[in-house]
Amino acid sequence: MKALTLNGYDGFSSLRFAEAATPEPGPNDVLVKVTAASVNPVDAKITRGYGGPSQRTLPHVLGRDCAGTVAKLGSAVTGFKIGDAVFGVADPSRWGTHAEYVAVPAATLSRKPAGLSDIDAGSLPIAGLSALAGIVTTGKLAKGQRVLIHAGAGGVGSFAVQLAKHLGATVAATAGSKNAGFVRSLGADQVIDYTKGDFSAAIKDVDLVFDLIGGDVRFKSFPVLKPGGVLVHISVPPMTQAPPRSDVEVKPAPVKYDTALLDRITALVQMKAVQPVVTEVFPFSDALKAFEHVATGHARGKVMLDMTQ
Repeated sequence: MKALTLNGYDGFSSLRFAEAATPEPGPNDVLVKVTAASVNPVDAKITRGYGGPSQRTLPHVLGRDCAGTVAKLGSAVTGFKIGDAVFGVADPSRWGTHAEYVAVPAATLSRKPAGLSDIDAGSLPIAGLSALAGIVTTGKLAKGQRVLIHAGAGGVGSFAVQLAKHLGATVAATAGSKNAGFVRSLGADQVIDYTKGDFSAAIKDVDLVFDLIGGDVRFKSFPVLKPGGVLVHISVPPMTQAPPRSDVEVKPAPVKYDTALLDRITALVQMKAVQPVVTEVFPFSDALKAFEHVATGHARGKVMLDMTQ
């Protein structure tokens, strides 16, 4: 099979197309013929050693989200059949989705939402599961509350804005000037242009902050929370300062990957509460351009690879 392999940690020059053996699914795996895969910001970071090179054996195949069709079943898998259209998340400890085939645990796979293209379906898992973890499972956002979502134009942020609005919250989000209208179109009641000043001066008395940036942005988020508010963060750099107040909670949001939560995302899409946000699609043969686009830090929504090209 054709695969985009990571052969070192010198950035994108370490990525090379290669012919590789098609993976054999384990007893609880499903072999998926990949038709669409995402390129996430973390993929670009990993090419420079993010997360620790010792976590993987080289060569390695990146990519977590995918959509495709079931090509082979592990001996213990009963919930799928060959030919099923599916979407889901690959195990990060094994080869990922930037290849023609990937072996995915059946427990992190679901049937593709009806009526969605493979590109749209493949954009949903990581963004949707991360947003659910931050907004619902950990943040426990309720109807009538106020939420501030950082990086509202990104893959997770664009899903989170829609989800929070669906839950009946008043939604504010940060975005750059070029993305303000886009984030507003997702349902944000207030879009704060972070290029025009300190966002913390533009909003107060927020119940929940969903931090997708970290560092100094997290520190500056404390003043916007009401007493008893919650600041939730996912996989972002820690702040270097001491917390400036003790009357709010700060919580990491562990992201859970399983079929039941993917089915919940499907239900949200089918009731039109949330829609996929894909703004760039690259042929698999041009995957390096997708990595370069994601690395700018200004990609809207999800950046996808058409694995059939």
